Amino acid sequence: MDNQTIYKLSYGLFVLTSAQNGKDSGCIINTAGQVTLVPNRISITVDKTNYTHDLIIASKKFNISILSEKADFAPFQRFGFQSGRDVDKFNNYHACKRSQNGLYYITEGTNGYISGTVEQTIDLGTHTMFIAQVNDMESLDTTPSATYTYYQKHIKPQPQDQPKKGKTIWRCIICGYEYEGEELPADFICPLCKHPASDFVKVSG
Repeated sequence: MDNQTIYKLSYGLFVLTSAQNGKDSGCIINTAGQVTLVPNRISITVDKTNYTHDLIIASKKFNISILSEKADFAPFQRFGFQSGRDVDKFNNYHACKRSQNGLYYITEGTNGYISGTVEQTIDLGTHTMFIAQVNDMESLDTTPSATYTYYQKHIKPQPQDQPKKGKTIWRCIICGYEYEGEELPADFICPLCKHPASDFVKVSG
């Protein structure tokens, strides 16, 4: 089975934000879509290890900011490669505004945002799917949305260094992190983007 085929699906990329008790946070997701038009509902799926997941469980509300082809790598670093449990992701960050629901949405490198209120949750084991009523939304820019493929080819930094001779290197296809070792443990989790061993490819050795 070719595990990379899954990435040919037309994923978008989003900054998911929420808050509870005055604490704002956000994370990167690629699973958001419309469920029904009338009433207007969307679904998002969030890894349970993400702090933003816990905020949505508690507050029942969120915003998704739709990343566009104007986005650079900075929002992925800020919202994707660190935990809201450890840092304030909005500290000294000015590319954001608050929507009517009181939550932040991202104003740079995005073409719109959608505000949702959770109506239903579905336990998927490692993730939770949230079905939400759309409360508000606004288009911010006409730039096309960034697909997962666009991110891989045009936003994510590409490795420049040649692999060390005689060394076996496994590279994360999501963020570029490199693991050195003859074998990559089956349960290995990327320390940067938290993706599993199936998202690593052998690049030398």
